[in-house]
Amino acid sequence: MELLKERIRKDGIIIEDRILKVDNFLNHQLDVELFSEMGKEWKRRFKGKNINKIVTVESSGIAIACITAQHFGNIPVVFAKKQKPNSMDGELFEARVYSFTKEQECYIKISKNYLNEDDCVLIIDDFLASGSAVAGMIDICKQANCTIAGVGIVIEKKFQGGRELVLSQGIQLESLAILEGLKNGEVIFSK
Repeated sequence: MELLKERIRKDGIIIEDRILKVDNFLNHQLDVELFSEMGKEWKRRFKGKNINKIVTVESSGIAIACITAQHFGNIPVVFAKKQKPNSMDGELFEARVYSFTKEQECYIKISKNYLNEDDCVLIIDDFLASGSAVAGMIDICKQANCTIAGVGIVIEKKFQGGRELVLSQGIQLESLAILEGLKNGEVIFSK
């Protein structure tokens, strides 16, 4: 998606050739118009799939998922929580994930009230690096016996191995910007 790549080139900040900081348009300050274009693109790429829910993990994926849901007919968005609030009662689906940016492990949780075998879900997230967060969402969807229509990623860091994790499970992966690497302060996109 060229619009996204241009935005990354213009506004992305590379830290130590390891981290791509895009908080000025993706995961702190939000460019809603760009999100809408991403939602349209995922709708095109997952055309013909009977997606009735979008699953993401808090917090960066929520806004992206909500705007994307509008392009799929205003379907519900279910997000995995990293902390169990007192108001979250009943049985839960749960999976362990490791946060690359926070360098810590946590458990993500979704109430069993919101996912079941009748659901065909699209998993949406802002980044795919090692694949831990996506693997956790896939695990939760499998616990719920959902059909997983695919995974939509805004920015994939292909050099960190998450792609193989998703594809090895036979799941369609659609990343809107795929990075081959970060080198000398430059973003290297896949061709």
